[in-house]
Amino acid sequence: MKGTAPANDTTAAAQMRVAPHNAEAERQLLGAIIVNNETYYRVSDFLEPGHFFIEPHREVYEKAGQLIRAGKVASPITLKTFFAQDAKIADMSAAQYILRLAADAASIINAEDYGRAIYDLAIRRNLIRIGEDMVNIAFDAPIDMPPGAQIDDAERRLFELAEKGSANAGFVSFGDALTATIEMAAAAYQREGALSGLASGLRDLDGLMGGLQHSDLIVLAGRPAMGKTSLATNIAYNVAEAYQAEEQPDGTMKTINGGVVGFFSLEMSAEQLATRIISEQTEISSSKIRRGDISEHDFEKLAAASQTMQSVPLHVDQTGGISISQLVARARRLKRQRGLDLLIVDYIQLLTGSSKNQGNRVQEITEITTGLKALAKELNVPIIALSQLSRQVESRDDKRPILSDLRESGSIEQDADVVMFVFREEYYLAKAIGQEATPEDMEKLDRVRNRAEVIIAKQRHGPTGTANLHFQGEFTRFSDLADPDRFPEPHQ
Repeated sequence: MKGTAPANDTTAAAQMRVAPHNAEAERQLLGAIIVNNETYYRVSDFLEPGHFFIEPHREVYEKAGQLIRAGKVASPITLKTFFAQDAKIADMSAAQYILRLAADAASIINAEDYGRAIYDLAIRRNLIRIGEDMVNIAFDAPIDMPPGAQIDDAERRLFELAEKGSANAGFVSFGDALTATIEMAAAAYQREGALSGLASGLRDLDGLMGGLQHSDLIVLAGRPAMGKTSLATNIAYNVAEAYQAEEQPDGTMKTINGGVVGFFSLEMSAEQLATRIISEQTEISSSKIRRGDISEHDFEKLAAASQTMQSVPLHVDQTGGISISQLVARARRLKRQRGLDLLIVDYIQLLTGSSKNQGNRVQEITEITTGLKALAKELNVPIIALSQLSRQVESRDDKRPILSDLRESGSIEQDADVVMFVFREEYYLAKAIGQEATPEDMEKLDRVRNRAEVIIAKQRHGPTGTANLHFQGEFTRFSDLADPDRFPEPHQ
């Protein structure tokens, strides 16, 4: 029939949808800013030019912001100078359009609501764009982007979108900050051990640090064979084993003791890590476990321990050579899906930065440590990041590490809230003595046998000092010393 559109054309027309936007809200907000420049500061902390759907509105908002931040007046007279005389916006000259914006001004009371509406619509458009890209890439199936890489890319873009300038971000009142501080102190008072942070399970270490503090980046460093990974796995298991949570009225789970632990094992496989942990818990040598050189009694101990450990909320990511952006995305996913109270990274030097910094290791390490500190704040969990020390430790008589021994120490030391070193004098004495040991040498060795020091070289919110621990090398296990004089004097 004449004048009737084909069915497929009608379907296509129905499928043609304009991206969500609100041109009227954009016009009225811009008008309010032009009429009263103070309005700009009500929305500028979360609203960017790119959040506007209509291109000329982006230009007007950007130019107005530049003028206002420079202490100048943004008005129809000053703004029109940024547009060519023959520029047209919606069939009007730029000057006429800006005058119309001023006439459409929203009241100062509603300006922030308009800004939030524009922001939310921009987020929806970005979600649509990401979804379209996911579909198109999945259909095209490029050779250099397998499905796993597509998932990582989509997840990265979604988390970046969630991270970028939440409309709820900004200043908090000092009163709110004080309330949070008092709540933290009350929780510490009620918690066993009176710690404000997560208990590491090591008494002397907790005594110096008050536990592992939320949002802190804790760098744990040491030379090879000192026991960095062993100490990290000990803490990880202690925290996870103590985990207790209670359900809230909204259905979410709130951690009341211990915590859910994420462990990025960039050097060892998950099986190797599990072997270490079960060796620590059963006191059966990991070398015997690997060789199968165990008795029936030992096997029963292993089986019983593994049953108990099945329910411990310790999650291991064994992917090697991941970038800081991949680590951040995976940590966010773990927090969202299973919860997260402590994150451990073994170790910093095995992470990579973005492509722009590859080839410049100092800048790459800076990007990594800055990213880890930002992640600790964002997720509000302590992050323990292991780090190597330079060889200059070996050339000194006193081989206790100091801050300058950190590799690429500038950024690591700067970004860390806590820097602690693992040091075992027994290791160096045994090497120095060799086979020709005198009675005096053996006496000296006996004094430090099975002892380790965790040196707190930097603590942003507390004292420095040394926690003395017992170390069983056969089981790679750190524990408290039985010495009554266990708390060392903090350094001034």
